[in-house]
Amino acid sequence: METERHTVTLDQDHPGFRDPQYRARRDEVAQLAQQYRSGAPIPVVAYTEAEHAVWQAIWQQLRPAHQQFACRQYLDAFDRMGFTLDRIPQMQEVTTRLTALTGFRMEPVHGLVTSRDFLATMAQGIFLSTQYIRHPATPLYTPEPDWNHEATGHAVGLGIPDIAELSRLFGQAARQARNDLEITELGRMFWFTIEFGVVREDGLVKAYGAGLLSSFGELQQINRTGGVNAKRGHGALLVPLDMDAIRRQAYDVTQYQPILFCADSFAEMTTTIREYLTAWIAARRP
Repeated sequence: METERHTVTLDQDHPGFRDPQYRARRDEVAQLAQQYRSGAPIPVVAYTEAEHAVWQAIWQQLRPAHQQFACRQYLDAFDRMGFTLDRIPQMQEVTTRLTALTGFRMEPVHGLVTSRDFLATMAQGIFLSTQYIRHPATPLYTPEPDWNHEATGHAVGLGIPDIAELSRLFGQAARQARNDLEITELGRMFWFTIEFGVVREDGLVKAYGAGLLSSFGELQQINRTGGVNAKRGHGALLVPLDMDAIRRQAYDVTQYQPILFCADSFAEMTTTIREYLTAWIAARRP
């Protein structure tokens, strides 16, 4: 029986909304993901020279920014992942390297999935990922997670054992969530840590969050030398890492994040999140 073709829906303000060629390409890549079954070989996307050019344009800006803003653990994991900056890597080769490092693997999806499904799947050591590349008109911006965000931010991050452990805990917590409100709160915790978390390192603010590390613009918002609770002006407002505060903090995916939760060290961040999620899970077990 023929598989129903998936059509990607784009918002009117999406840079590719009025580009029929881009929309057709998104549908083509989405179809590959729709046909995928968990555990099977990941489908190959035949990236075009134009898509490789977008990847190159991103990295011309992003690599120097990483040297300035990325935490030490991320830079070490990036080297171990062995990315090429001139050609888009296939998801299968990225997941093979990732699995060897921490046991995590990536699996393709056609686009955004529900917060519950996204988080819960990580309990199994699986990260659901898109494979498409952002529109060429805006190489330094994407309104939704594309393959550069997934590979650059999440795959490298999941190559850090502590981040892989915390991601599994987020998955376990999502499986224990009792209602949609708790999923929303877990989503906020994931957003302000694994996506947009920062730590202090040698007196400077450094990023470990995937949303920051895959966006040149977001990295430029980091107030690297401002103190905790520094006045907003140049970059994001830095506030202490507080999981209860994060649970109540809403966010807007369409703009640079105005608030970043900062831990005093990578080790402190890891311990704080681990202990909080472990207690969350224990409190909800039968």
